[in-house]
Amino acid sequence: MEIIFHGAARNVTGSKHLIKLDNGTSILLDCGMFQGLGEDTDGLNEHFGFNPLKVDYLILSHAHIDHCGLIPRLVAEGFKGTIFCTPATMDLARILLMDSAHIQMQDVEYSNKHRERKGLPLLEPLYTDEQAMEALRLFKIVEYGEHYAITPEIKFHLTDAGHILGSAAVHLVINENGKETRITFSGDVGRYGDLLLKNPQRFPQADYILMESTYGDSLHKDIGPIEDALLDIIKQTCLVKKGKLIIPAFSVGRTQELLYALNGLELKGVLPDVPYYVDSPLSEKATQVIKSHPEVYNNGVKEVMKIDADPFAFKGLSFVPSTEASIALNKDDRPCVVISASGMAEAGRIKHHIKYAIENPKNTILMVGYCEPNSLGGRLLRGEKVVHIFGDEYDVKAEVAEIRSMSAHGDYEDLLHFLKCQDPTKVRTLFLVHGEYEVQQHFAERLKANGFAHVEIPHQHQKVVLE
Repeated sequence: MEIIFHGAARNVTGSKHLIKLDNGTSILLDCGMFQGLGEDTDGLNEHFGFNPLKVDYLILSHAHIDHCGLIPRLVAEGFKGTIFCTPATMDLARILLMDSAHIQMQDVEYSNKHRERKGLPLLEPLYTDEQAMEALRLFKIVEYGEHYAITPEIKFHLTDAGHILGSAAVHLVINENGKETRITFSGDVGRYGDLLLKNPQRFPQADYILMESTYGDSLHKDIGPIEDALLDIIKQTCLVKKGKLIIPAFSVGRTQELLYALNGLELKGVLPDVPYYVDSPLSEKATQVIKSHPEVYNNGVKEVMKIDADPFAFKGLSFVPSTEASIALNKDDRPCVVISASGMAEAGRIKHHIKYAIENPKNTILMVGYCEPNSLGGRLLRGEKVVHIFGDEYDVKAEVAEIRSMSAHGDYEDLLHFLKCQDPTKVRTLFLVHGEYEVQQHFAERLKANGFAHVEIPHQHQKVVLE
């Protein structure tokens, strides 16, 4: 048996890990899109590094695009197997993959207009909406805790990873050549004490662990409660400076956390009286999906719902209905809060909002989640004074702020807590994935200090034979 790491290997996007059994059966863990890697991004997304026709099964940890975004391309290139995931992941994947297909087609159509005029070959989208629909037909729901037999030799179950709605850690039990091997893939691990979701669940002893490491060298506890931090920034930007607060936020998870925190401020009677806009059609759809899965909420949210039936709505909140309304919002200089996708500020309407806000010192751009270092959000967090947006240079005069504690990824204490259910002496190898290499090196040392003697950091397309 072997594992080949085809994505999220020494970086944080493109999650793809292929398990190949000696009898030829192949199981793919996630099939994510690479994002924010500059000129390398397109090439990485166009070439899997393996033959989709030879993949038999896919198990999806959760519905973020860097974990599911290339599933339609996998199907278009020949994959015909079953795609296993939780019910909430399937609901989110449906809207995310259709939205992603629309973006692929729209971007290529725009590029081809220019290429045609220049006599250049026309481009094809990574996949179309029809191919996304075809992929969705292959999905099969597996509930948390359900022990599912793919074949008599391959069984798995999913546990709640606490990262986003429906997110799961995958636990495989493979019997081959008279030997049982237990493999755990963490997916992305959430925070303990998350605003909305339950804590990550304990899981059985594993022989091998594929462990995410996004914040393997960071602690998120350097900021007070999220509501307090958010309130301070809104007051300073909108009431004192009379400016706009622009918040890039992932459509799934982060946007809903922000709405929940703002709703909490309203329940306390302290929410500033300014307009609040969610400018992302996908965010609106995702919010409706999350409302339809109250079983994922933690006890704190359930208590709030006893006095407030909709914990994601409050006075002054509007969902921006159209592109025209989004454009009009950019031309309105009145103080307001704008939440828009994407979270790394790499695509979507948020880039337009930043473009119009970035050169005015009255405004604030608030980052509330992980940003790949080469993304626009990453460059702003690094303190760059000049950034490129849509090919033009802009001086960064707006304030750039950050609430690190809003990350849906656990910090190193959360990750170590996740592993507390394991006897490290029984883990043959722990593979670090989904992290920047320097961060992973720091986390590897921390893991070794906690008893995990064999920690490896695989590189892209590296093959590892399991004993």
